[in-house]
Amino acid sequence: MDSAEESETQGSETPARAGTAGGSDFLQLDLEQAPPGGRTEWLTARIRAAIADGTLPLGSRLPSSRVLAAELGVTRGLVTEAYQRLADAGQVQGSGRAGTRVVAAPLPPPAALTRPAPTGGSGAFPAGTGGPFGPGAGGAPVDALRAVPCRIDLSPGVPDLSAFPRTAWLRAERHVLAGLTAADFGYGDPQGAPALRSAVGGWLARNRGIRADPGEVVIVAGVAQALGLVAHVLSERGLRKIAVEDPGSLGARQQLEYGRLETVPVPVDEGGVDTAALRASGARAVLLTPAHQFPTGVVLDGARRRELLAWAAAGGLVVEDDYDAEHRYDRAPVPALRALLPEGVCYAGSVSKLLAPALRLGWLLVPPRLLGEVVAAKRYADLGNPVLAQLVLARLMDSGELERHLRFVRRRHRRRRDAMLRAIAAHLTGARVHGAAAGLHLVVTFDGADFEDTALAAAALALGVKAHPLSWHRIRPGAPGLVLGYAAGPPGELEEGVALLGRALSRLR
Repeated sequence: MDSAEESETQGSETPARAGTAGGSDFLQLDLEQAPPGGRTEWLTARIRAAIADGTLPLGSRLPSSRVLAAELGVTRGLVTEAYQRLADAGQVQGSGRAGTRVVAAPLPPPAALTRPAPTGGSGAFPAGTGGPFGPGAGGAPVDALRAVPCRIDLSPGVPDLSAFPRTAWLRAERHVLAGLTAADFGYGDPQGAPALRSAVGGWLARNRGIRADPGEVVIVAGVAQALGLVAHVLSERGLRKIAVEDPGSLGARQQLEYGRLETVPVPVDEGGVDTAALRASGARAVLLTPAHQFPTGVVLDGARRRELLAWAAAGGLVVEDDYDAEHRYDRAPVPALRALLPEGVCYAGSVSKLLAPALRLGWLLVPPRLLGEVVAAKRYADLGNPVLAQLVLARLMDSGELERHLRFVRRRHRRRRDAMLRAIAAHLTGARVHGAAAGLHLVVTFDGADFEDTALAAAALALGVKAHPLSWHRIRPGAPGLVLGYAAGPPGELEEGVALLGRALSRLR
């Protein structure tokens, strides 16, 4: 029995209790349902269940402890203790005069969250028990985590969405609309609007050193679709397996596997992908992130580049995901592989990390021998991307607005990266940081640790913080770690999030 309940049993009845039947309109609470000596646990559980099932959605305000205590006919201390337990779990937050509000939904018990059950090469989880870090996440744990509310989101792969250039976008959209004829609102070219294909060619020449004719560019719904189209074409040509970096992007791996390709892990070290292991794998194609490897952040070094290009010239195919090459802070730009061997590289990029993932706009360059098949696959997939958004993006590229936006967000992202680095040094004792020179995320590893990173991520989420366990992006075992995005949140929020990670870490050690 807690102290609040003890005070109830000692005859200190409040005036409200004498005139109430022990019920409350709030959540239809009935005190008679509470077990003797367990009223605090009962009230906490009822509120937690209401948050979980959506009866109390995010942002909803709880009654003040004084009002709820009077309605139930209990001491205020009992209600205050229940609220405090919810706050300690990261589910509610007190805001002074603004009251106590719901800030995160509760999770299943930690035992259900931390059972590691990866299956096969995709890191998928069998259905059945729920939780983004346990078996119930199905084949898409990243999607399961994305759907869970939280206070601080340190998931990787998202830029500063608050910086989206709304004014420039609207100005470009007005300019485009003013010049469109009625016929322009019909079906477009499945390969992409000629204006955007031309603008992408100029953008890649200026920023990535790639010379591409507009006829070589295919406009796609992000890199995810680009990988799906390439996987489809390669599978139709009889290819059965493709090498992937290990660690490497779980989402990219799943796209290839959905396209009926077997993914073969090839290790990554300080020099990038192990080209000797690639040759030994027997794979005739490989997916790489050579400019800024995901998730480790290493750059494919010069010797490995030469070996890789020789492998491709001998008949191999490189699928180059240039996913965030524009975001660099402490190093010179790294040339794209496509610029060195166009006939051996499929090159994919997008504006998801520069503008917003919601636009679903990207581009794919493929060797001439594959172009017709890729365009046909795109046509049968969706008849082409929405034309208006393509024309607006083309206007931003041609007018210089996109370069101005890149310079702006690069400065902002660098400040946020520095804030996260300071916070990691202060709160994550023993963590090693990887990939700080570029990109939108950091990797921290805990060498020699005896806990699983899924358990750490689950403990952090219970405190209201999202982060990816590094094991999600591995096929083979490795040191536990976290992949932490820093671009989407202000410095103060990043510092608070890392401090909470430190609290979660201390509970596992």
